[in-house]
Amino acid sequence: MTILVDRRHLLLAGIAGAALTLPGCQSLPTISLTEVIRRLLTLSSQSAFAQLLQPGGFYDSQVARIALPERLGGGAGSGILSAVLQSKIFRDKLQRQLNRAAEKGAERAAPLVAEAVRTVTIEDAASIIGGDAQAASRFLRGKMGPVILDAMLPGISEGLALFDDQTISRAVQSVTGFDIGALARDVTQRAENAIWAAIGVQEANIRANPQSTNDPLLIGIFGRAAKP
Repeated sequence: MTILVDRRHLLLAGIAGAALTLPGCQSLPTISLTEVIRRLLTLSSQSAFAQLLQPGGFYDSQVARIALPERLGGGAGSGILSAVLQSKIFRDKLQRQLNRAAEKGAERAAPLVAEAVRTVTIEDAASIIGGDAQAASRFLRGKMGPVILDAMLPGISEGLALFDDQTISRAVQSVTGFDIGALARDVTQRAENAIWAAIGVQEANIRANPQSTNDPLLIGIFGRAAKP
């Protein structure tokens, strides 16, 4: 395993495109740096979605909770809002329902992220491995573009209708010119940001503590950097 770590430092010094091997172990396959990124992103995204797709996954998350759009009161009521939106109890209930709708969008996003991790072309794996704590997550988001947004919108629209017990309808109706479609688009954008934030946090956790993965390759690559 020490050989793996030493080879990493050589690669990050400029030998891009090379492969990691264990000399003397002819039965073991060559492991490319691309495989390192795939494993890192696979575990990061799986952990993120496992949390977000739990009941209350978005609302209970410190990094993924969906805030109310400003036109629906944001974080606090004000005198310019309708009476219904000035109620903290009402706003809290509304926020919970919007976060539940986000879960429906995440259900559609999860398989797309998994497929992207499996098939995406990784041009410069060495720089991603040697990058900051969320370099791989940021790379994947850039590669996927608006795919997640487009896929999540129908699911979130469905979720808004599914979980609406007139709370969402009353909120939208209380704001002039703010329709349910606008709300769905707003929540979708916020949910996409939340998903990538959650994946990024998981990536950072793995880089900081690769031993938690029980993956010998990730431990070999990131283990030395994680030590104080």
